[in-house]
Amino acid sequence: MSTWPAADEKPSLLRLLRKAVRAPFTRRAWAEAAYCLIGFPLGVGGGVVVVVVLALGAGLTLSLVLAVVGGLLLIAAPRLARALGGVHRGLAAGLLGERTAAPPPFRRGEGLVGRLDARLRDGTGWRAAGYVLAKLPVGALGAYAVLWWITGLVNLTAPLRWAVFGQQAQAGDAKGMPVLTPVPFGGLAADTFAGTWLAVLTGATTLLCAPWVTRVVVAGDRRLIRALLGPGRLADRVRDLEETRALAVDDSVALLRRIERDLHDGAQVRLVAVAMGLDMVKERLDDGRPLGVAGVRRLVDGAHRNATEALTELRDLARGIHPPVLDDGLPDALATLTARSTVPVELSADVPVRPTPAIETIAYFCAAELLTNVIKHSGASRAVLGVTQGEGLLRLQVTDDGEGGAAPDADTGLSGLAQRVRTVDGRIDVRSPRGGPTTVTVELPLHA
Repeated sequence: MSTWPAADEKPSLLRLLRKAVRAPFTRRAWAEAAYCLIGFPLGVGGGVVVVVVLALGAGLTLSLVLAVVGGLLLIAAPRLARALGGVHRGLAAGLLGERTAAPPPFRRGEGLVGRLDARLRDGTGWRAAGYVLAKLPVGALGAYAVLWWITGLVNLTAPLRWAVFGQQAQAGDAKGMPVLTPVPFGGLAADTFAGTWLAVLTGATTLLCAPWVTRVVVAGDRRLIRALLGPGRLADRVRDLEETRALAVDDSVALLRRIERDLHDGAQVRLVAVAMGLDMVKERLDDGRPLGVAGVRRLVDGAHRNATEALTELRDLARGIHPPVLDDGLPDALATLTARSTVPVELSADVPVRPTPAIETIAYFCAAELLTNVIKHSGASRAVLGVTQGEGLLRLQVTDDGEGGAAPDADTGLSGLAQRVRTVDGRIDVRSPRGGPTTVTVELPLHA
């Protein structure tokens, strides 16, 4: 049997052991422990206050006399939870680096009834209240995680406490000096000085485990913060729609400006030259001056040439707005595109359900831009273009054997593609390590 796998496992096992030994001495471990330590009184205190306010509010609303007071307490609960949520969010940002976007500000209603109704319907406030209530058990778990650190550090001082501070067992004391453990069972005791080193070993083991206990608690707290103290799915969706709408507007404005510039600098100039040439012929004919066959031919040839060039430019401009090859479907259009590529491209297309024209157009231009990047920047000798459908998505993937190193923020057109794809809720994934290969995947919905 080959021993190569075992040899390959040794370095990884050593790395794991080194990581485990170094874990208690890392800045992250101490920051997470500090977060659990500070978060315990803050979470318990805030949670108790919110629970009391909610309980009093719910109870008093059942009373005919104090129903108004109960309603005011219910209104105050989400407002208080918002403030506590902000404190927890700031604490997580300062110690954990968990920078969660603040939720949208509260929007007041019109009139007294509208304001009260808006307070009761404050979804962000009630989600923050949910976090504050969930922080009660999570904070208790955080305190238990800190207990691992405390017991580990205390046990490390057992020989010092025995020899210097006289904490050894007294005559007739059968129990000896207790060895602390964070688990509620298996209590130990040291009745000799040599036994104190068992406490040191227990403390060292506890300290090695302590960072991972706190990390588990903090990981759960992070998820709660992201889910309950952030903007929320609806607010995220609204913000994303606002951004994509702005991108779509900017893209359409840029397209209109490009069309105007191309018409002004290209076809319009050609057509003006045609008109001027025909005007010269007309003036000569009206004045009765002889032109001769050569003169007429020269003017007509110039007008014909300008008219032909104007038609070519208009045709190219129309192709940039909507390629005519898309009339026969995306696979045929991509086949035409790859046939014109100077780099050999292998095409595979499986599109059983035709997407909407807008999606086809975006997919076509994405493929054209990606193949252009392959030709200009990658140094590749071949590329593969694949288009598939599945799970309600159109997936377009371009892979090349070039040098790699492409990035969405680089000046290679990928950032523009990402913006164009986002306007229809699509996404783009770029994987391009140094040395290649490069794989760019574009996912688009079937309907815009």
